[in-house]
Amino acid sequence: MSALQAQETGEPVECPLAGRIGDKVFRLRILATSDLHVHITPWDYHHDRSSAALGLARTATLINQARAEVACSILLDNGDFLQGSPMGDAEVLRGLADPTRPHPMIAAMNALGYDAVTLGNHEFSNGLDFLMRSLAQAQFPVISANMLRHRGASPAEDQPLLAQRLLLQRQVVNGAGQALPIRIGIIGMAPPQTALWDMQQLAGAIQTRDIVEAAAAHVPLLRAEGADIVIALSHSGIGDIFARDDMENATAALASVPGIDALVAGHTHQTFPAPDFPAGPQIDPMRGRLWGKPAVMPGFHGSHLGVIDLYLCHDAETGWTVLDSECALRPIATRDATGQLAALTRSAPEIMAVAVGAHGATRQWSRRKIGQTSHALHSYFAPFAPSAAVRLVARAQAAHVARVLQGGPYAGLPVLSAAAPFRAGGRSGPENYTFIAPGDMNLRHAADLYPHPNTIAALLVTGADLHLWLERSFSQFHQIAAGATDVELIDADSASFNFDTIEGLTWQVDLAQPPRHDQRGAVIHADSRRIRDLRHDGRPLDPGAQFVLATNSYRAGGSGGFSAAGIDRLVLNGPHSSRDVLLDYLRDAGPVPPPEPPNWRFRPQPGSTVTVDTAPDAAAHLGDLAPQRLDDLGLIASGFRRFRLYL
Repeated sequence: MSALQAQETGEPVECPLAGRIGDKVFRLRILATSDLHVHITPWDYHHDRSSAALGLARTATLINQARAEVACSILLDNGDFLQGSPMGDAEVLRGLADPTRPHPMIAAMNALGYDAVTLGNHEFSNGLDFLMRSLAQAQFPVISANMLRHRGASPAEDQPLLAQRLLLQRQVVNGAGQALPIRIGIIGMAPPQTALWDMQQLAGAIQTRDIVEAAAAHVPLLRAEGADIVIALSHSGIGDIFARDDMENATAALASVPGIDALVAGHTHQTFPAPDFPAGPQIDPMRGRLWGKPAVMPGFHGSHLGVIDLYLCHDAETGWTVLDSECALRPIATRDATGQLAALTRSAPEIMAVAVGAHGATRQWSRRKIGQTSHALHSYFAPFAPSAAVRLVARAQAAHVARVLQGGPYAGLPVLSAAAPFRAGGRSGPENYTFIAPGDMNLRHAADLYPHPNTIAALLVTGADLHLWLERSFSQFHQIAAGATDVELIDADSASFNFDTIEGLTWQVDLAQPPRHDQRGAVIHADSRRIRDLRHDGRPLDPGAQFVLATNSYRAGGSGGFSAAGIDRLVLNGPHSSRDVLLDYLRDAGPVPPPEPPNWRFRPQPGSTVTVDTAPDAAAHLGDLAPQRLDDLGLIASGFRRFRLYL
């Protein structure tokens, strides 16, 4: 069995050449970024302060170093580069005023000389016109195999938005200094849900195809066109190893497609290879292997540079063969024993120079006053307790939906509102929390409360639907046995943006019951009921009663595994952005009042304690949780502060 065949079956390849260059062995280095989200400078615009842990300018230094170490390298980006920061938001407005102005993210990527880029889902968040106008400035090829103008009966009949695949001509050098040409095929894909998530902005202009289906069609075409090796840029997480239709996180399944030699994953903002990434069949998080093939997922916001070294040999008759490979991530920052961040790289001056104008304009834009708050708004406890910040967003959504539906067929129904904390630690680290001090609120604070470009939406639901909605949300907690001591409360695989709470209801949560859903929303304990004493207006919730539920376009489209969501339930679909809805509410409602009484709580479990991790600064705000009791257990190595919560 050849090395390439062994890779296709996922069997290990024994190669003594790994880590060194023999006289007859050629090395091709693949450098990869992903999920940059318009983070160019090392600046946290939400908090208006510098940051050691983000910015393509810092990553650029690593790119320059990695390039200098080898004779042949290519630089690729895996998508989500055009949206996701206040700089990105400000650039949309500046672009409307002057469509000819260069986008700073494209300018920075031009300066770095990217060899190829694929689209992520957030490239579409500001509409197709903005995307195509921005890409027109790119001096590098941009590809997407499954983002389509029109989906045909088969992949061969698809009408693509951009080129669906790419063939690069490069030269690689062996240890003896011999140079030979090699043809590198590249294919790129994004989640097929993209058209649904951004349906308001895209207005039916984009259709999609399943990631694995698209790759299975285009990889053989790349090979037929002469590709010696094929790299898959997969703006998709590492999920199940076997393909299902329209998987959002399909990179592991994608790796099983014959003809792919290496992969770059993304979308979920994780790192791979990484010792804490879950291992599984055909997933080796230590060596960075999916189905035996090298793969990297280089974090987010420029936090890491992914490096794949392919060791190749060439035969005049059979062509190129991948003998072995090495995968690594190079971080731009590290944490000391106390969890404090320290930068490992300086910012590349040529990238800082490209972004200097946009940086200043973004800081000026983000300081515009939008309102006031009488108390601190934060997300420190939002993943495990009622949050005034989350409830503010929910109230803004409800007020907007009620106003829009006045005089229509749904005007007589109660309007409830579902909202989740977006910046609440998790994979993005202990710096990723909302905090707004009492006093003036600025535009950066609105972006902190609502960082995503969703549009407002509303669904027609029943009381039974609302119960299941909350069961899905509160499945993020582990089952807690009576008398348990200091067990972890929150499932590490959960995402805070899927922790919806519903304004307008009250309830209790019975953690003694198992979670009804897994973290993808699949039912795993159909008989479990954690949500108890669910009430509306003080009365038990009628399962058959109808309500209007305000939410956002992402959730309304079915994302997150909430069974009551779906476009067939829509009674309102935009056109206003969710952040604009929040801004209007802050302008019209006056200063944000003190927090209301909690709308939910854990059912008491005397003698049971759990641990929760949050921001270091949370220790100064424990009074916001009264009467719940938290003990400060101190900082941990990941930079979070750990607390003991008494149930």
